[in-house]
Amino acid sequence: MQRPTRTDIPWEHLAPLLPAERPKKPGHPAHAHRMILTGIRWILATGAPWRDLPSPYGPWSTVANRFYAWQSSGLWDQILVTLQEDAQERGTLEWSLQVRAGTVIRAHQHAAGARQGGGDEALGREASAASAPSSTSVRRAKGTRWCSG
Repeated sequence: MQRPTRTDIPWEHLAPLLPAERPKKPGHPAHAHRMILTGIRWILATGAPWRDLPSPYGPWSTVANRFYAWQSSGLWDQILVTLQEDAQERGTLEWSLQVRAGTVIRAHQHAAGARQGGGDEALGREASAASAPSSTSVRRAKGTRWCSG
């Protein structure tokens, strides 16, 4: 299933920031940066693995390699700063808006109902009590033929 893509990339602002498009091998055309960027946006929007990238965006390995190469070169940070500066100059950047990301982490089912307080001393007592044999295990051991008792 292919998701619809947006075509509103501010290309006139991004194109000058990207490195020159050049083929890796002579005779092989380079994949266009615009196509690669659209593929990267698709991956980031869907959360899909690189290998699930639809073929219209180019080979998944090319898109992934270019993403990581630009990340290690600091290109993404440079693009962000430049686009923020351009938006600030045009007066379209709203600095008063704040977004806070939230994360929900579920606790294990056994984490519910734990005893509160007590510190390390209580943990030591609970650990030693937990390791003592229960009456059930002693009763079973007496009923076996190799146990004397």
